[in-house]
Amino acid sequence: MPLIIDLEEGRLLMAVKKGYRNWTSRFGEEFGMETQLSQISFKTLSYLAQSSNDGTFYIYDLIMNLRELGSGFEFNELGPDEKIAVIDRHLLVLDRVRFECMKRLGWLETYPGEESTLVELITRFDKLAPALQAKFPLLSKDYPGYEQYCAMNTFDKEAFVRKLIPKALKEIEAYSTTL
Repeated sequence: MPLIIDLEEGRLLMAVKKGYRNWTSRFGEEFGMETQLSQISFKTLSYLAQSSNDGTFYIYDLIMNLRELGSGFEFNELGPDEKIAVIDRHLLVLDRVRFECMKRLGWLETYPGEESTLVELITRFDKLAPALQAKFPLLSKDYPGYEQYCAMNTFDKEAFVRKLIPKALKEIEAYSTTL
């Protein structure tokens, strides 16, 4: 019996394959429609988390291919509205990448969006982003300063976690440079 694929789903599958082709060749891992950050190696996440020009390119490339805007190499050729849309999605994905690294370091218990696939975060951005950005990661009970964190209001808790990002980037830097 032949397999029937919805036209939109088929288009998305092709965009996913195209979007991840550079990831697969660069990182030597398999990525697909259902890839969640929790399934990606710490080495790859560390590289992406550093937000170097190369790391940014890989995220831009995925976003642009999924949105049918071309390759990440063509970012500078986009119009202003398209650039903003790519940057907004990049920042959402970059936050999740960094939060996943912090979770693996044992600093976070959970973070908003960890159950979503990368494809969902990008293709359903308009629907998912407002809810994800309204929530904040939950600090691990084992992290030093947890009691201080618990006594904070919601805004201060988010700021506390965000202030840990530079420390996390230093911690994971060794992993990203060995790729």
